[in-house]
Amino acid sequence: MLAPNGLARAALRFRPAAFVGTFVALVLAATIVSACGILLETGVRATVPPERYAHVPAVAAAGQRAGNPEEGGVVPDRARLKDSLVAKAAATPGVRAAIPDVTFPVLTPEGTLTAHGWGSTAFTGERLTSGRAPGPGEVVLGTSRPAGDTVTLTLPDGPRTYRVSGTAAAQDTVWFSDAEAVRVSGHPHRVDAIAVLPDPGVGTAVLSSRLAHALGDRAEIHTGDDRGTVEDPALTEAREVLTGIGGSFGGVATMVAVFTAAGTVALAIGRRAREFALLRAIGTTPRQIRRTVATEALLVAPVAGALGCLPGIALAVWWFGQLKDKGAVPEPVGLAVSWIPLTVTTGTVLVTALLAGYMAAHRSSRIKPGQALSEASVERLRPGWIRTPLGVAAVAGGFVCAGLAASETGEDAANAALGVVMLFMLAVALLGPLIARACASLLGLPLRGAGAPAALAAANSRTNARRLASAITPIVLAMAFSSVLVFLHTSEERVTAEQQRAGIVADHIVTADRGALPPDAVRRAGRTPEVTAAVGLLRTSVLVRASGALTPVSAQGVTGSARDLAAVQDLDVEKGRLSLKPGEIALDASVAENAGVGVGDRIRLHLPDGTRDTPLVAATYGRGMGLSQVTFHRTDLARHVSSSFDTELWVKGGTAKALAPLGRVMDRAEHTTAQSLDRELNAWANTVMAAVLGGFAAVAAVNTLVMTVLDRRGELGTLRLLGSTRRQVLRMVRWEALLVTVAGIALGTAIALATLVPMMRGLTGQGPYIPPLVYGSFAAAILVVGTAAATLPARAALRGETLER
Repeated sequence: MLAPNGLARAALRFRPAAFVGTFVALVLAATIVSACGILLETGVRATVPPERYAHVPAVAAAGQRAGNPEEGGVVPDRARLKDSLVAKAAATPGVRAAIPDVTFPVLTPEGTLTAHGWGSTAFTGERLTSGRAPGPGEVVLGTSRPAGDTVTLTLPDGPRTYRVSGTAAAQDTVWFSDAEAVRVSGHPHRVDAIAVLPDPGVGTAVLSSRLAHALGDRAEIHTGDDRGTVEDPALTEAREVLTGIGGSFGGVATMVAVFTAAGTVALAIGRRAREFALLRAIGTTPRQIRRTVATEALLVAPVAGALGCLPGIALAVWWFGQLKDKGAVPEPVGLAVSWIPLTVTTGTVLVTALLAGYMAAHRSSRIKPGQALSEASVERLRPGWIRTPLGVAAVAGGFVCAGLAASETGEDAANAALGVVMLFMLAVALLGPLIARACASLLGLPLRGAGAPAALAAANSRTNARRLASAITPIVLAMAFSSVLVFLHTSEERVTAEQQRAGIVADHIVTADRGALPPDAVRRAGRTPEVTAAVGLLRTSVLVRASGALTPVSAQGVTGSARDLAAVQDLDVEKGRLSLKPGEIALDASVAENAGVGVGDRIRLHLPDGTRDTPLVAATYGRGMGLSQVTFHRTDLARHVSSSFDTELWVKGGTAKALAPLGRVMDRAEHTTAQSLDRELNAWANTVMAAVLGGFAAVAAVNTLVMTVLDRRGELGTLRLLGSTRRQVLRMVRWEALLVTVAGIALGTAIALATLVPMMRGLTGQGPYIPPLVYGSFAAAILVVGTAAATLPARAALRGETLER
């Protein structure tokens, strides 16, 4: 263990400015790391307490992932089991009953009902208030209809009339016999889950083991809180969202935070080179200096890490609450805050401080005392023999990734472009002094003719490149990451809006007030006066295999002919012919290219419930982002979604008044707005990530600038003694701040463009869209904050110098 010593305590006492800056940087890093760690742990541990299956010890259900673990891919809808497994589960030793459970919507003139099989009442506890259990051709309803009455129910395959055999208390539910429920659910021979009740004395663990052996890999056995996952398959997607934010984004954010904090620590240690040289001159050994630096880290880093966890918890709570409000996380899921991410955060901050301090003090602690004094008086210009080759390699890698992204399409282009921003940011961190010296030389040229303060600012920047680099790096981080995240969304939004304006040629779009349109909606719309074409759309998603991974893409199942679809949607068919025959599909051109298929090929994909399919590609089109990326005949999708009713009706001709009985009628502009609301979550997520990273980097830049200026009290005082006025010194500081911010904005913009251009070319086929007002606000905010961060502490330093006089 490294014990504190008097030298470290003295440094902490008499050089508070450097340690305050280091403390702030480490607190900010701990805030980011702890927040992402908490979300990651929540995603790993997320559970939903069972309600429907609360009294069922074990539930068998299909896995909610498609493909193998390397491919990933959470199924967009619910994966189901074959009903033949019910008999296998029932025959398992120790099983008293195996009950097939299905849930599906049913339409009535009064509204939408939720349908189940009557056997499920054995574990839900529902009881008859009158009559008897349903048999073939019979149902149990709420008490609004008496036993013996008849009721017409609209099922996925059309309306049917049933006799009411009994009534129950629930008003929004209808029960069929178990066999009838499976048959009319829209998923013949498939069940959502199998609820298993054990014989007396059979424990849950034994029951689960026997079921797993009997059913094999065709079903997953859920017990305990894991049963809630079967009730709400959205939990699987929520886990993906939380682990994506906490893991993927958290990894990037952690790297940025650690790099920035390490740079601040290195700056604080590097500014003490003369102090270390004097210590070496009076006989201090290299080990003692390194021990002092380590002790200083032990005094500051643990406290900063622990303190930073508090705002980190607050950030995670806010972030998690917003995800719940936007429907990305089920309401019953709770935020998991344990000691694990907090301990990891504190350890990460401590290791960062130790390594950065050791590296910064390494040379000063090893060179001879006389040489140390000479080097401390003038900044060392020779580039480091470790950082420089690594930085050059990062630059080369960034250009290679940029070229690769430019030659790829779709997700491949996006993945390669993300490597561009990471590699170029790493290069800026490693080659900071060289880049800063180049920026100072280039931007300093116009400053030489702007008066003595500007010329002095240019000279200072050239001769203090390391100090300049420590301020430029966080500004580049803020500009680059914020621009990539924000302008990625604005670019996609612009392309989507353009494709919707050009592709939506329907006069009216009808959506279901009750969440589903009746099966005869297209026929009824077609008979409406002045209607020339009508098609029904079943909206969902499918998984397409591309580049070794399963990627979700939007899909539509069409009720109607290809001619009618062309009358309401201009998909911009590029190759092939839109036929809408069962077994054939039309693909967005970018999806087809990314999957490596063309017209006449068969594409491997997974339908919404995870079922594998290989339909024939009949056509490719260009407006998938604004309309739908895959177009099926409705029958190819209907049996693979929870609700097989159409969700939208697109109509050419007719009037809103005449179509009103079918549902809510919208025009083109209203539908475009509704579609934009569906993309709100992605836009919000990008904005929050940009705010977190950009805000952190901006605060780190302010912190670095304040540290740098406060550390220059002696230099500023010397300028005053040489005859410079207070106004001239402040102008010099402002010019330096302007040089730093402009250099950071320019480098950040260049990195953002190097990332966005190939990424958007691959994703949309167009260049990025950068709203001038948004970009201008970014640049203006950095200019204002950077100038204020340098000027205000300079004013305070000069005021203190004046008072001392």
